[in-house]
Amino acid sequence: MKARAFSYFRAATIGEALDAHARAGEDARFIAGGQSLVPTLSLRLQAPRLLIDITHIAEMRGIGREGDFLRIGALTRHCEMLSEPLIAQFAPLLRAAAPFVAHPAIRNRGTFGGSVALADPASEFPAMILALDAEIEIAGPSGRRRVKADDFFIDLFETALQSGELITAIHVPLFRANQRFAFDELARRRGDYALVGCGMQATCTGERIDDIRIAFFSVANAPTRVREVEAALIGSNLDGGRIVAAQAALASDLAPPESDEVPPAMRLHLARVLLGRLLGRIGEAA
Repeated sequence: MKARAFSYFRAATIGEALDAHARAGEDARFIAGGQSLVPTLSLRLQAPRLLIDITHIAEMRGIGREGDFLRIGALTRHCEMLSEPLIAQFAPLLRAAAPFVAHPAIRNRGTFGGSVALADPASEFPAMILALDAEIEIAGPSGRRRVKADDFFIDLFETALQSGELITAIHVPLFRANQRFAFDELARRRGDYALVGCGMQATCTGERIDDIRIAFFSVANAPTRVREVEAALIGSNLDGGRIVAAQAALASDLAPPESDEVPPAMRLHLARVLLGRLLGRIGEAA
């Protein structure tokens, strides 16, 4: 199939993009990398009358330190997450996840902000910003605001974004010397959507875990923190017995939905395997 005919507007500023959307209303869509939007247009799952191109908005590009945060422009491409030294230094969990995002052709076009805005429950980056306690910078008709990742992801492809709003950047707390991170996913083939994936970042004093945030993807309708598991780990040394207890607690946090691809029980089993593997890496690093 082919996309329905639409008008096209290239915005030079965030204000121009928001004004264009306000004039068109619900018949408009923002487009940047287009790796998710273009296929849905071709299948006519979406049929807006106006596409607003935001790829030339300078304010939405670039990566830099702002106080205790690393500000990552929404137009940062996935491939830049692999090559940017500031990402490797101050957000290494994102760097660890980046090679698992689809394939090189998609990483060269897809944008970080676009992935977060879509909130695909099987995507790596939305779950990782949840694990990192990041904040999403949003511009809209009512002005600018920042939303914690914990409050941003609501349900299947549903987020805190309101009509006409646009993600402009993601703010990630700077990685510190006493922190550890780990990431991995299980998929049938490299580049496929993961059967289950997980990323975590822990703050440690020696071998004791002072704080930890663990986020799974491909296990629910949205990126998911496992708070019971986190609670079972905080304040403890990460030995074999503690890892087994954390794996047992996972059933309280995850209830994978029915799927033709993988039964829920199998997905939960894979999540336990992955959790044990990653906690082992955190323990070795600490």
